[in-house]
Amino acid sequence: MISLTRLSGTTFLLNADLVERVDCTPDTVVTLVDGTKYLVSESLDEVLAAVVDYRASIVARAALPDAASLPPVRPRPTRLAAVPRADRQRGVTP
Repeated sequence: MISLTRLSGTTFLLNADLVERVDCTPDTVVTLVDGTKYLVSESLDEVLAAVVDYRASIVARAALPDAASLPPVRPRPTRLAAVPRADRQRGVTP
């Protein structure tokens, strides 16, 4: 949803996925896919930026998995290798 302002000064949220077009005549008119029109005080560029930011936030959230749904990370047991094993010293492979 994007936040827009009517010419009366009231703010409302608009589903950006329903926007068909935005016209500047000289007031900015947002037309939805069902034909509903809204006169808003934001400029054409401001409406465009709001829609782009909204869509970018959806893509960014989809790219990052929810940390709560991931299994906990368990460290793998490591073997200290400061002293080489005897079979490696002789060139014997296990």
